[in-house]
Amino acid sequence: MPDPQKATQYQPAIHIDESREAMGAHAAREIAQEIRACLVKQPGVRMVFAAAPSQSEMLAALIQETGIDWRRVTAFHMDEYLDLPEDAPQRFGLWLRRAIFDHCPFAAVHLIGPGDPSAACAEYAGKLAAAPIDLVCCGIGSNGHLAFNDPPADFSDPETVKIVELDAECRRQQVDDGCFAKLSEVPTRAITVTIPGLLACGAIFCVVPGALKKNAVRRALMEPVSPMCPATALRLHPKCRLYLDRDSASDIRL
Repeated sequence: MPDPQKATQYQPAIHIDESREAMGAHAAREIAQEIRACLVKQPGVRMVFAAAPSQSEMLAALIQETGIDWRRVTAFHMDEYLDLPEDAPQRFGLWLRRAIFDHCPFAAVHLIGPGDPSAACAEYAGKLAAAPIDLVCCGIGSNGHLAFNDPPADFSDPETVKIVELDAECRRQQVDDGCFAKLSEVPTRAITVTIPGLLACGAIFCVVPGALKKNAVRRALMEPVSPMCPATALRLHPKCRLYLDRDSASDIRL
């Protein structure tokens, strides 16, 4: 794998707000601005969403933004559990339907489908590759993951979408976030968009609230770019904005 330390690195634009609600509203305003700007110069927008409680405030504010022609926006999501029933409320596609997809008249919503996982990966990779992705709206995991790319992540992965095994810290976060009652209920496998798949976009808007994420935020911004903290890959993208609240920002020194 090429040495990420030799790649061009950038400083994400960092925004710190007093509360989760203010952070979410701030991020939503700037995401909406980016969508509108893209729609002025091109027929449509293609964007990828993360599904997690960390995104709730931003998504709630985004659906209230005006002046967005959602009929010209195509939506994707970045990961999905395997080995859960199709109607399980924890499935990310269903979570995003409740949070935003059912509230706005998108041109299309592409969910990672059930069935054979390898076929689902190939199909979803094809849909992502059909045209450029304009925006990625993501978070950072407590172990530093992006999507379900747990450490050590492959920064030069030849695949766009793949099957992964979830590590213990990643699965524990799902319990800490209140998505599952106990660790044994959390799936051990998932489908995820890879690091290169996420970085191949026009702009990244990363929303990371809460004290549980402060160490991951510090590592993402202050440690060397490394697969051992996948979120450091955000510093390899020329247009990344990071939205924090006071809790998640408490360990960083700007």
